[in-house]
Amino acid sequence: MSAIPLAALLVMMIALIITSGADCVSQWGPVLLLGASSLAIIVAAACGTFRLKELKIGMTRSAVQLLPAVPVLLCIAMVASTWMLSGIVPTLICYGLAIIDPQWFLLTCCAVCGLVSVMLGSSWTTIATVGLAFLGIGSVLGYSEGWIAGAIISGAYFGDKVSPLSDTTVIASSACGVDIFTHIRSMMATTVPTIVITLAIFGVAGAMMHTGGVAHTAEMGALIRHTFVVSPWLLVVPAITIALCAARVGSLLVLVISAAMGLAAMYAAQPQVVAEIGGGLSAAVKALFSGTALSTGSPELDALAATSGIAGMMSTIFLVLSGMVFGGVLLGTGMIQSITRTLRSRLRRRHSVVGATVATGLTLNACTSDQYLSIIIGANLYRTLYRKAALDARVLSRSLEDSISVTSVLIPWNSCGMTQSTVLGVSTLTYLPYCFFNYLSPLMSIAVAAIGARIAPGLRRLIPIRSLSIR
Repeated sequence: MSAIPLAALLVMMIALIITSGADCVSQWGPVLLLGASSLAIIVAAACGTFRLKELKIGMTRSAVQLLPAVPVLLCIAMVASTWMLSGIVPTLICYGLAIIDPQWFLLTCCAVCGLVSVMLGSSWTTIATVGLAFLGIGSVLGYSEGWIAGAIISGAYFGDKVSPLSDTTVIASSACGVDIFTHIRSMMATTVPTIVITLAIFGVAGAMMHTGGVAHTAEMGALIRHTFVVSPWLLVVPAITIALCAARVGSLLVLVISAAMGLAAMYAAQPQVVAEIGGGLSAAVKALFSGTALSTGSPELDALAATSGIAGMMSTIFLVLSGMVFGGVLLGTGMIQSITRTLRSRLRRRHSVVGATVATGLTLNACTSDQYLSIIIGANLYRTLYRKAALDARVLSRSLEDSISVTSVLIPWNSCGMTQSTVLGVSTLTYLPYCFFNYLSPLMSIAVAAIGARIAPGLRRLIPIRSLSIR
């Protein structure tokens, strides 16, 4: 009975995508999520397990995790718009076209995004800044948007996963009672082989592809320089952003400062752009809130330079809020606990415990629509079982990261999937087949457990959820 709302949501999502395409998820997703939430309440009431007090608790837990993402999403929208109109992203594209070998573009894209994400500790910030530049470069070189977005996301989530500055890394290690650097070392057993395979795939794919846009790179570079003022001084803004992240300044404050610097750079370096989009204060309002469109003489560059601002992020925010309601209802009615309890009751061997953890992580990602909440719930559901199975606590934290942190971006209604598809302008189902790192990670976790690597006893004390302080 507990699986009925989730199954109904999945069936409705699949039917919607088949009939109307993946792009309609952002439009109809909130309706389906709220409909599944209503169904969950009806099922719980029919089973006699509905309690208003428990529902309020579940909604509160879900809101605490998801509502802080809303201002971050708004700031990401402003950063993406101001960095484009200020010429920062166009400058990165011009320099990238001159430096990057088209044959090794996908490999370079994945590797650089991974390195930047390690330094920033945030896949979201990496994708909204460096990722957008690579998307523009790849488009000019003639690569399909699915391959480009897959390389960007694979690299960004690799860096996010292993960075000690990452929220998900801190939460996973804390929730399981494992030292953060012990947790990161444990993840090397699954993460290193996965990223090596991923880079090899992108390297071979890039070498085999014959992109039609390679011959037009010089022309596109000249067109960008005609539309924007391209200057190395504009790279000071991303350099300051990286420095702020390295200094462990809060992500929301970093994004606010980055958007403000981008807006200032737009007025200082691109007066012709400011004049075209309205001039004066009107240009700032359009850049930040309503979005802009430039006439460059090239349809390809017009599409690249167009921005949507906060208005373009509103559908994603509605989807996040609807996902918050759905996750809160499943928590408050006890349906998530019922599903995972059934899974745990059938486990007998160590590798099956890890396999169940991975399966539960994927289920939680789909149910709660939030990676943070999924990690916390998963840690509390399995910590006792891992102790009884004589499995090291670091195996639990590693399995949760492998199955939750990196797969959240593959689910269209998860906050990560919604955000990245909006920022990149590429639907989740379009880039999903090419996010090799993201869907190979849970498979590698199961494979490593099956051969018995890094699951030796050596248990650490596991701490209860109420003692955690989650950012």
